[in-house]
Amino acid sequence: MTPAAIGLLGIGLMLALILFMGMSPGFAMLLVGFIGLTALNPPQSLAAFLGGTTGAEVWSVFSNYGFTVIPLFVLLGEVIFHAGYSDRLFRAAQTWVGHKRGGLAVTTILAAAGFSSICGSNTATAATMSSVALKPMERNGYHPELKCGSIAVGSTLGAVIPPSIVLVVYGLYTGQSIGKLFAGSILPGLTLTAAFVLTVKVIVWRHPDWSQPGQRYSLRRRLATLPQVIDVAVLFAIIMTAMFSGLVTPTEAAGLGAFLGIAGCVVRGRLKWSGFVKAVTATLRITAMVFLILAGATVFGRFLVLTRLPFMLTGWVADMNMAPWMIMIFMMFCYLIGGCLMDALAFLLISLPLFEPLVTHMGYDLIWFGQVVCLVTTLGAISPPIGVSCFVVAGMSPDATSMQVFRGAMRFLPAYLAVYLLLNLFPNLMVGWMSGMVR
Repeated sequence: MTPAAIGLLGIGLMLALILFMGMSPGFAMLLVGFIGLTALNPPQSLAAFLGGTTGAEVWSVFSNYGFTVIPLFVLLGEVIFHAGYSDRLFRAAQTWVGHKRGGLAVTTILAAAGFSSICGSNTATAATMSSVALKPMERNGYHPELKCGSIAVGSTLGAVIPPSIVLVVYGLYTGQSIGKLFAGSILPGLTLTAAFVLTVKVIVWRHPDWSQPGQRYSLRRRLATLPQVIDVAVLFAIIMTAMFSGLVTPTEAAGLGAFLGIAGCVVRGRLKWSGFVKAVTATLRITAMVFLILAGATVFGRFLVLTRLPFMLTGWVADMNMAPWMIMIFMMFCYLIGGCLMDALAFLLISLPLFEPLVTHMGYDLIWFGQVVCLVTTLGAISPPIGVSCFVVAGMSPDATSMQVFRGAMRFLPAYLAVYLLLNLFPNLMVGWMSGMVR
């Protein structure tokens, strides 16, 4: 059997383990990668894995100082969550826009955007906003498709708005500046949020019976809610400004953010000891999962390199003389399907060994490509048949079926397509302008 055939067989085996046996993506990549290395070079594989080149690559992942940014940003998000800021963000947004028809759906999207800017996790945002927003929307007679769809799509903003863990791992894997990736994601993230809000307005215009106006609050009451959420805005501004100015590295910015987040919550009396323990425990669990995926991707990537599949794919595409946009559409289709079937981070690390040489060969900017990949992969999180965010929302909504949640989420599909087109038509405006400001 040729190395290329072994590589294709390994990819099929890995997907089967993940999709049909429920194995962890990180462990599946690690197992298949080691089996593949053994099949390619039996005598040297064990030695290479334990102490040679492969073992050194795995160790470099765990000992890389740059990866410290992951647990620090995760800790920041968990502290903010356990301090109850998700409730405060929702209530603040509700007092400003909740009185309009469809206002609670807009409130949910805006609160999800604010929470995602600190949390950075699709599933965590979906679960959090479901617990906060479902009951208020139910009391105001919201249709299941509108209320559940707005929560599901709002949760996907976590992978697009910085500090996105997906972008962090992408940057460290491809050697791109995390600060530039974060800066380049700001405008696409804001544009996508605005497109979601506009979509809600279109839905309630076409279906006025799907929602009822909420309570109108006085200007004094609205202004009184701002101090409750100003902490999150200030914290986000400090992190982004520090990175964009070049005063600190992304890792230092993450450490500063985690320290300020914990200190601010303690000073205001919003973080109990039990909440802090839960935040640390969740951080350890999430970080362990991410690092297992990284270790598995390292071994699996080494296996693919030895099969020469990435280089063969690049050569095959070059020989076909296909237009770059056609190749890009094919890759985006793969990311969309991958996002439907598994965690965005896992599929990203599975696909990068194959697609990164191809993207580089075609001359695309990797900072721009990271934004496009995050957008398309996060669309997969709400796409049938296995959109993870939709199932999270359906599981927490007793009066909505999974089909209703998927239908509601698909009503926001034009918003994703519009932002995708903008990224392709105006790459310098959407990504290059902001990322170029980072020193």
